[in-house]
Amino acid sequence: MNGRPLLVIGNRNYSSWSLRPWILAQHLGIALDIQRIVLDTPTFHAEVCRYWPGGRVPVLIHGALVIPESIAIMEYLSELADSLGWPAEQQERAHARALAAEMHAGFATLRSLCPMNIRATGRHVTSTTALARDIARINAIFSDRSHAADRGPWLFGHYSAADAMYLPVAFRLRTYGYEGLSSQAIEYVERATSDPLAATWVRDAQAETEVIEHEEVGH
Repeated sequence: MNGRPLLVIGNRNYSSWSLRPWILAQHLGIALDIQRIVLDTPTFHAEVCRYWPGGRVPVLIHGALVIPESIAIMEYLSELADSLGWPAEQQERAHARALAAEMHAGFATLRSLCPMNIRATGRHVTSTTALARDIARINAIFSDRSHAADRGPWLFGHYSAADAMYLPVAFRLRTYGYEGLSSQAIEYVERATSDPLAATWVRDAQAETEVIEHEEVGH
């Protein structure tokens, strides 16, 4: 299919689901056109519905094809890049997909109490049992990389969609603190958030001027 895919995103500072397919595209070397629609405005839903009737971001448009939902977009991007978005080995690929699905369906407390806010650092939120449980699970995922360490620094050695799915979590931990994380997990968080391929997104997020009050939590 000819032409660049168009990725419709929300605010870079807050839109974790928009970030996920974007960062995977960077690692796969896929050039994207971007249409940013500001979140939480009276016209947001109608503007997104110009691209997809579900009214949420992200949405990928490639020719006549319209793909909503981050995981579906990442699957398509991976296919455009000869399936390089997932580990090559079958069992690791299944494991990576399971971790991606776990991120998509889980960690509700972490997402609710600690929204992604790339501009913010040094924020503190009151911990709860459920939040501590989410962070403990994240700690286990980020710490358990010994099986792939000889192939690269990411969750499965080479960068994959699993890393893309957890990048917004890494930004959350950078914003709200590393309490409860192992040294291996902290190392992964710092690597992910300082990834040179994420630098453009981070720079643009920091330059945004919109403030969404209910996303500005912690003190």
